[in-house]
Amino acid sequence: MNEWTDRIGAGFGAVTDEHVAEFDALLVQCSGLAFRMAYSVLRHRQDAEDVAQEAFAKAHARFGQMRDRQRFRRWIVRMVWRMALDHRRQTRRRFARELQHGDFGPSIVREPDRRAESLWEAIDALPEKLRQTIVLASIEGHDLGEVASLLGIPIGTVKSRLFLARQRLKEYLQWMDTPRR
Repeated sequence: MNEWTDRIGAGFGAVTDEHVAEFDALLVQCSGLAFRMAYSVLRHRQDAEDVAQEAFAKAHARFGQMRDRQRFRRWIVRMVWRMALDHRRQTRRRFARELQHGDFGPSIVREPDRRAESLWEAIDALPEKLRQTIVLASIEGHDLGEVASLLGIPIGTVKSRLFLARQRLKEYLQWMDTPRR
């Protein structure tokens, strides 16, 4: 990790060895979670890696300003989530422009398994608060306390959001499975 922080740290001015060591330790703890969070939104490995790395660079640049280092994990997860959503929106806009203008250039059309695609369509249709909760709890496998901590909300709120998200997913997926006549 030290090579990574040395490489990105070069462009951010004076970085103390103490900051580098602390950032390295925190990055090791949450880098996998950050990647998985980005992947859960983007569902493409290279895009998720790019977003996670960009988030790490931003986090490194602002790390010296951070007052409560205990909240680093929550902070990086939220940053990755927002950046992944922004990346997805930009990709959709670019794809729509390419379709409109007939310029298909380097775009790659991916054809995932239809069931997985339906599930992710249903998850994408959820409001952001429900989507975050269901991804962290059901897909990432975090317990309710961890989800509450990562999102900065009470456990009761996590429970109610999970219930609502599961209900909406059930309704959406039942509608998708209904045979058409």
